[in-house]
Amino acid sequence: MTSGAASSRAVDIVVVTGMSGSGKSTAIAALEDEGYYCIDNLPTALVERFVELCTGSTDLTPASKVALGLDVRDSSYLENWPQVRRRIEAAGHSVFVVFLESSDEVLLRRFSETRRVHPLAHGRDLFEAIQAERHMLAHLKERSSLVVDSSDMTIHDLKRRFRDVVARHDDAIGPAVTVKSFGFKYGIASDADMVFDVRFLPNPHFVAELRPLTGLDAPVTEYVLCRPETESFLEHLRSMFEFLLPRFVAEGRSYLTIGVGCTGGRHRSVVLAERIGAFLRGRGYTVIVRHRDVERGA
Repeated sequence: MTSGAASSRAVDIVVVTGMSGSGKSTAIAALEDEGYYCIDNLPTALVERFVELCTGSTDLTPASKVALGLDVRDSSYLENWPQVRRRIEAAGHSVFVVFLESSDEVLLRRFSETRRVHPLAHGRDLFEAIQAERHMLAHLKERSSLVVDSSDMTIHDLKRRFRDVVARHDDAIGPAVTVKSFGFKYGIASDADMVFDVRFLPNPHFVAELRPLTGLDAPVTEYVLCRPETESFLEHLRSMFEFLLPRFVAEGRSYLTIGVGCTGGRHRSVVLAERIGAFLRGRGYTVIVRHRDVERGA
């Protein structure tokens, strides 16, 4: 980039990347609604030049907030993006990378329903193409600012999630915490930064009058919380979070997802996720509590 680019205007760049079929186009549309200048599938080789144009150093109308969709449709993306990102940030611009992913099962269904061709499908069947892309993107996922799993999201859920991302990113007061309950029988919460297994607690599923209820119902909540091992576990968690979260703030972390899992995701994990969320709100953090599997197996 030219030396004058950063001096004209610093550009706030949100990059949407990740697995094909995970909702990147929907995310880009949501960001456009929030006032971002959006380009999907911009060749990586043109990103620096585009950012330079957005600084207002040319006749192009300057843009201070930009969203870019980058992925494996550009054959140079995997090789060139890490270096491009470093140069953009060195020039004084903010780069926030959101990595979208979904489970293999969901991606297979989405491609089958839309009859789209996977960008890596040449010479591979669909499942092989998905696995190849997941392997290729693994190191970029690890270096992303935020990972969003859209497996259990509708289009409207995903748009709301990105509106939250924009609001939180603009405020730049971190971290925003998502506490997600889930059932191990349906797969671990893949977007969780830390996971707690609460299957050691007595299971309300085996109490006839509690089985049809969920952890959002008072009888189940009372059953889970009245156990001394539950209170002891929560005390350990409180101490851990009081130690960890200020350090995440100091490191500039914007988002944190805490996964809480039990067998089916309907009882114990729901109660504990609600309890953790209430504790963190009491400490002043912005908290979203989501129950991924609470309606399964009803």
